[in-house]
Amino acid sequence: MTQNLHRQTGVAMWRQIADALAADISEGRLAPGARLATEFELAERFAVNRHTLRRAMAELADQGLLRIEQGRGTFVNQTAIDYTLGKRTRFSENLSRQGVAAGHRLLSVETATASASIAADLAILEQSPIIRLETLGVADDVPISYAIQSLALPRFAAIGERLRELGSLTEALAACGVPDYARKVTRLLARPPTEREALYLDQSTARPVLQTEAVNIDPSGVPTHHTLAVFAGDRVQMIVEPGSDTD
Repeated sequence: MTQNLHRQTGVAMWRQIADALAADISEGRLAPGARLATEFELAERFAVNRHTLRRAMAELADQGLLRIEQGRGTFVNQTAIDYTLGKRTRFSENLSRQGVAAGHRLLSVETATASASIAADLAILEQSPIIRLETLGVADDVPISYAIQSLALPRFAAIGERLRELGSLTEALAACGVPDYARKVTRLLARPPTEREALYLDQSTARPVLQTEAVNIDPSGVPTHHTLAVFAGDRVQMIVEPGSDTD
């Protein structure tokens, strides 16, 4: 249905379109993460040419209300979730503090051999057998992180089965004899995602992700798991508190 603009008020038509779409967002008619109608459909709605429409969309993107992805469409930006990195970083606790329902989806389990860098982090020999878990972290059913967990064998031979049963890496580790663990180190890097990462995070490869590479240790100081995780850059805000006890 065509939405009439006021053409003789002195307010540019692109500005009226931007205001109308901003109202749709603020009043809940367009939810966070929603895909907008196509450029053609929106141009018809406001009875304007595409140049005018694009000016309005660019303005909303500059304000951080919209995200324009080439080849995929235009989306309402989501409020970033605060994710604290500390001595004891736990995915579920990080999200539940903010009233967000957290979940882990186990995508795959496979055995492999440790590369030189992962072997060093896990304090095992290069080419030693490891188990590798591919997981997807979701917040209110929206994907926010894609991760690969590497753990030494035979110590963690049952980790895949326990994670599938319990749905929590912390609980799965406890079932494998690790009642608690802490971060030894976290390395941060911003980069473009791979096609697989972008697929699971439901984003384009043009949008950057924030990579965290972490080594975790048990109470006796023995490494438990190496985590390489990528977070959707516009859905998560990292807060680094080196001395904190983040559950």
